[in-house]
Amino acid sequence: MSTSATTNEREEGLTFQPKFDASGLVTCVATDAATGEVLMVAHMNDEALRKTIESGDAWYFSRSRNALWRKGETSGQTQRVVEIRVDCDQDAIWIRVEQQGAACHTGRHSCFYRKIDAAGGGALLTFVDADRQFDPSNVYRK
Repeated sequence: MSTSATTNEREEGLTFQPKFDASGLVTCVATDAATGEVLMVAHMNDEALRKTIESGDAWYFSRSRNALWRKGETSGQTQRVVEIRVDCDQDAIWIRVEQQGAACHTGRHSCFYRKIDAAGGGALLTFVDADRQFDPSNVYRK
């Protein structure tokens, strides 16, 4: 993967030239390949992106743990990559996946299980599609 390019080469060319941020990360959106539902947003460093492309399994970089991780290595809730796309300026990745089980570490199918409603000049969260598929306290024991 090349990392230096002109804007025109990056936006119109056929060479994959991901544009990592100052922390060496690129944002990745994972959607369900069958339904199009947004499952999660995470980050990838160069190694995670390479491993995802090479293995067909979703790999990410955890900013909070400062560590590489393969989706499902602890929980068993895996993501098999069907397609990988890059946005126009190559600073965001979109992966379409076959999700096995829940995508969210909270045990829910998607990380987007709450909606925001306007409420008296502020915002109020309400649950939507929030049923848990597994109990995180049983899966992520330390």
